[in-house]
Amino acid sequence: MPEAHQIELLSPARDADIGIEAVNHGADAVYIGGPGFGARADAGNAVRDIARLAAHAHRFNARIFVTLNTILRDDELEDARRLAWQLYEAGADALIVQDMGLLELDLPPIQLHASTQTDIRTPEKARFLQDAGLSQIVPARELDLHQIAAIRDVLDPARCSIEFFIHGALCVAYSGQCYISHAHTGRSANRGDCSQACRLPYQVLDAQGRFVAHDAHVLSMKDNNQSLNLRPLIDAGVRSFKIEGRYKDMGYVKNITAHYRRLFDEVLDERPELARASAGRTTFTFSPDPLQNFNREFTDYFVNGRQQDIGAFDTPKNPGQPIGFVTQVAADHFDLRTDDPALTLANGDGLCYWDQQKELVGAQANRVEALGDGAWRVFPKDAMAALHDLRKGTTVHRNRSMDWVRTLEKKSADRRIGVWLNLSDTADGLALTATDEEGNTASAQVQLAWQAPKDEATGEAKLRDSLAKLGETIFAPIDIALAWSRPWFVPASVANALRRSAIEALEGARAAAWQRLPRATPVQPPTPYPEDSLTYLANVFNHKARDFYARHGVKVIDAAYESQEEEGEVSLMITKHCVRFSLSLCPKQAKGVIGVKGTVKAEPLQLINGKEKLTLRFDCKPCEMHVVGRAKRSVLQQGAREAAAQALRFYRAKPGVGQDG
Repeated sequence: MPEAHQIELLSPARDADIGIEAVNHGADAVYIGGPGFGARADAGNAVRDIARLAAHAHRFNARIFVTLNTILRDDELEDARRLAWQLYEAGADALIVQDMGLLELDLPPIQLHASTQTDIRTPEKARFLQDAGLSQIVPARELDLHQIAAIRDVLDPARCSIEFFIHGALCVAYSGQCYISHAHTGRSANRGDCSQACRLPYQVLDAQGRFVAHDAHVLSMKDNNQSLNLRPLIDAGVRSFKIEGRYKDMGYVKNITAHYRRLFDEVLDERPELARASAGRTTFTFSPDPLQNFNREFTDYFVNGRQQDIGAFDTPKNPGQPIGFVTQVAADHFDLRTDDPALTLANGDGLCYWDQQKELVGAQANRVEALGDGAWRVFPKDAMAALHDLRKGTTVHRNRSMDWVRTLEKKSADRRIGVWLNLSDTADGLALTATDEEGNTASAQVQLAWQAPKDEATGEAKLRDSLAKLGETIFAPIDIALAWSRPWFVPASVANALRRSAIEALEGARAAAWQRLPRATPVQPPTPYPEDSLTYLANVFNHKARDFYARHGVKVIDAAYESQEEEGEVSLMITKHCVRFSLSLCPKQAKGVIGVKGTVKAEPLQLINGKEKLTLRFDCKPCEMHVVGRAKRSVLQQGAREAAAQALRFYRAKPGVGQDG
């Protein structure tokens, strides 16, 4: 966790190489999946790769957080415990966890962070997790600035910091509160294997069976972008700013990390009472631009209160940016004119357009020809016959620029730690002392007989040039002081060797000064949980998790939905997003109608996709929506077979009823 005055930029990494580039592009911390038990099942990494990433990050005092944030079966707990120790020994700085059963195990002295999957919406829940020994917590993305500030007010900044998602894909449900994937496919989002039912198109029917929307992606959100809200979020108490994207590619992580690094550097320059959470400054060979990466258009979601236009209802794909319009369609190509004559196209560019049914159609450019004055001829990869509804006047978007892709395939950032170099004479030669911007210092000496330079000014200039050659290191010179008693002639070979030795010693001093993040000590006696009973929504899937909550005063504990004890209709998703509101059907939206409030009811709606049917129910007091359904029989049967095969034991009675679980 960052200190109270520090601002941490936290970037995602699908693999160690991407994580290294995240650090190089300015991340103060990186989160990455280990070889198992991460909430992105297909983004795992070997422990040795995490060790390689940690070694690189620690050179800049950047941190590595590893996700161990699925809910666990009893038979998985020991493997998870062993993995936690392996990650600790590999140099990981913190584990991001969801399952409270882990806190009942013999874990290494590594810092624990509460995953967004722990569903933190209230100050009471946040305070409880702090008191239970979590050092960093991720409140729900749906909270507004006032709600975040309320959480800040109950936390001790010396014990627990607030982390918040500022960019990337948005899950429509409160994290940890979606079971549609498990109910329909047996693939659990809480176990890292979401089928993403929220991105599907649905028919929306009202209580009388009338169509409200046709083939609309009404559960698909736009992408999160808090670029304009960083200062208010800092004031609300956020200290770790998290970019979503452990499935994203290298170009995305480079670009988005660089984008926010620049924004935060501006804030830190304005506010000297704040500091970055790691060492060094980063420069870039490109101008970061979030619009260049995959996005479903952007929203700042609920940070500034409920907004009308937060959904990507037309498509969950990347529509890109409009660049021009079609001027001619031929048998094997089409011509277009760009809105900006300076814009250039390249072979392989991703182009697309909306057809007459409002479906996004891709038209990747196999080859392009410049016709001059902003006009281009595009020979698409697919046959022209497949590009239905492409006609003169159609607006063309670009959702991938090959020039941009190639830019980010090259070295695109340089991160350096400032260092002061001081050269002085000794009784038998010279000493070079290097001091970095964090106060680490190291020296190197060389025996050398004094010799006067032939030309004092020329000799000094050449010596400074030799000492300043730090290009192959992580350092950049801030100042070079020649603190000798008399001018020296120093051969370039001597100066270079002295510089290399001093810098190598400084790297060693930095490594020796490295300190692990401290593990928080839980409050004793254990702080009572804010509620005395838990439903399946608490995601308790093993006996150790049950023991944890019982030890914290919970009297009734239901099993997680994945245990399949809930066979009837239940809430399969709880979300702050309201379909009625987004479709302008909310009773509270009616204006100019006397007495409408309280007379127009928020009646259920139904979502239909093929054979899948879900019911939307609206809880207007907290302004939330429940997506209601039941598990498929085939899923229940498969779950029973898996439980039998794995000898999975889970309690069927409440604690204290007489069964030992």
